[in-house]
Amino acid sequence: MRTTPLDDLSWLDEAIGDARVVALGESAHYNRETYLLRHRVFQHLVERHGFTAYAMETGFTEARTVLTDDVSHALANGLTSFTGIWTEMRAHLEWQRTTDARFYGIDLGGANASLVPGLAALPGVPDDLRETAAFGAESAYSAPAAFGRYAALPQATRDALTAGIAELRARLAADPADPAVVRSAHLVAALDLVIRAMARGDQREAMTVRDAAMADTVSWILEREERVLLVAHNGHLQRWPGVMPGMEAMVPLGLHLADRLGDDYLVIGATNGTGQTLHHGPEFFAGRFFADLPAPEPGSLDAFMGQHGDEPFAVDLRRLSSADAADVRAASRQRFGPFYAELDATVAYDLVVHLPHVSAATFDTGALDASPEEVRNVLRAIAYG
Repeated sequence: MRTTPLDDLSWLDEAIGDARVVALGESAHYNRETYLLRHRVFQHLVERHGFTAYAMETGFTEARTVLTDDVSHALANGLTSFTGIWTEMRAHLEWQRTTDARFYGIDLGGANASLVPGLAALPGVPDDLRETAAFGAESAYSAPAAFGRYAALPQATRDALTAGIAELRARLAADPADPAVVRSAHLVAALDLVIRAMARGDQREAMTVRDAAMADTVSWILEREERVLLVAHNGHLQRWPGVMPGMEAMVPLGLHLADRLGDDYLVIGATNGTGQTLHHGPEFFAGRFFADLPAPEPGSLDAFMGQHGDEPFAVDLRRLSSADAADVRAASRQRFGPFYAELDATVAYDLVVHLPHVSAATFDTGALDASPEEVRNVLRAIAYG
């Protein structure tokens, strides 16, 4: 199988063709190597191919001022769910501010657990909606408590919140003075549906609604931008049904975009070897972001890719020989955090990037100082030693 080292990005020049959206995946959030790769790829696409926008798995509404706010405040509050509190992301924002490229979030916002930031961006919100929405999380750390507070609301109160948001969205969409405000209203309505689904334990519906809303946001961006680098988790970007343990398959962002864009949507998946990865479970909420990443299981896509090089590399799955393509298909499971999902990489991705070793990104002290109090309280000892 022919591979291409990542120390030279010229392999991108032929690979991307005329695609309007180049989607670059990741196996887990908050890895240093992923942030650095995204930054280098975007620089290359801006300087060599005229890309005009960077679209990231972070809240759409909050990210609208990422390139104009104080950098530390933008990292802490404009980028949601801890996607911005890293020195590697600071370097990216500082470089992007020297260009004419735009920055967009594609996600629901509010750490996917609070309606407050979205409602704050909308005009004419009734007081009763704001008061009911006060159950929301201050950050991702208080998301479980926020869902608990929502679940404790009377059903009639939850239904009134949903109806009020739907009426507000319809009113704003009927007189779209600011299209970004209307998009924020759509995302508030989607987040309300996600929270309702989570309250009844329906993770599949929550994921389905979220990914469909993100796909609509990317389509909204493409009405304003010619070529976009889209960065998110593999599970969102893949052209393959999304699965979680014990859950029926759902339609991820990538399948929506593939249907809408065809060859204009190019997907670069990512696999990892060893190092550190995002903690899942109670440890995360205690501030322990990272856990040791064991070697991938034999027979997985991650293990198969690791057999082909000790340095970071890319492979174009569209140019494989028949024998190599069969070998890739035989590696029919990919690592997603602590579990493995069935997947045909030759369908899900156009290219795959393999990072043999990944490490924790570096906490940015300026961003932490600008973060909500609960974030500072949890991370102070870890980030400051």
